[in-house]
Amino acid sequence: MNRDVLGEIRRYFLSRQSSGLDVAYRIEETEREGVKPRRSEREIVMLTSPVAMESERGASERPEAKPSIRFTRDQTPVSQGALFAEPGKVERLDLSRLDLAALERAVSACRRCSLCAGRTRTVFGSGNPASKIVFVGEAPGREEDLQGLPFVGRAGQLLTKILAAMGLARDEVYITNILKCRPPNNREPEEEEMHACEPYLARQLELIGPAIICALGRIAGQGLLKTATALSVLRQGVHYYNDITVAVTYHPAALLRNPNLKRDAWEDFQMVKRLYDEAIAEDA
Repeated sequence: MNRDVLGEIRRYFLSRQSSGLDVAYRIEETEREGVKPRRSEREIVMLTSPVAMESERGASERPEAKPSIRFTRDQTPVSQGALFAEPGKVERLDLSRLDLAALERAVSACRRCSLCAGRTRTVFGSGNPASKIVFVGEAPGREEDLQGLPFVGRAGQLLTKILAAMGLARDEVYITNILKCRPPNNREPEEEEMHACEPYLARQLELIGPAIICALGRIAGQGLLKTATALSVLRQGVHYYNDITVAVTYHPAALLRNPNLKRDAWEDFQMVKRLYDEAIAEDA
């Protein structure tokens, strides 16, 4: 299977996913006439990933990178209007004069999407706004909606335990979500809702200025990196949101549903801690 064919396949699946359709696929080359496949299935899947392709182009630019870590970089800064969509496709807000407290007040009064009608409280974020690391999840759940704090339900309790295993306390880090309001029945965020919320998240990250972002789950990772690349591929790389290092791993809720993922997730979090320690050392 040549690169042109793989490129067509990749564009087809990405167009389906961008339209909100589920995509699951498996690509294989089979042995024919005694000729063994030139690429493994894993290599073909990596080849069809735009993030992985960028990683291959940029690997030589980062000689300091460990062999086990794949780096990607998008040289185009991500603007407030372009985090989850092309520039100009969402109504822009001028949040440039707001500090973190004023931004939280703006979020609490937001009516940019229909989620405002069903919320109890907005969930802005919590933790240390001077932290070098920010954990970004998907959206508030029931307990978060009631308390106005991120990650306080069962998934949040697991995240607290994971942080403790990393040698971190919750008040040392900053935690927030892609959405600031709870979707009904904890469903996945819709595109319109993500578009409405993204200026707040972009300004929030700008004000905090972390060295590391840990994206918790597929939606957080794809939203921050503006890609439809699968979580399984995103987990294999270290990426960049503007000049901030981004690592992507499983959402704690996924670990509660499938404990078999915990070993892989722990490897991800160990990498995140290593990146965090390096950032702290550089700042010392």
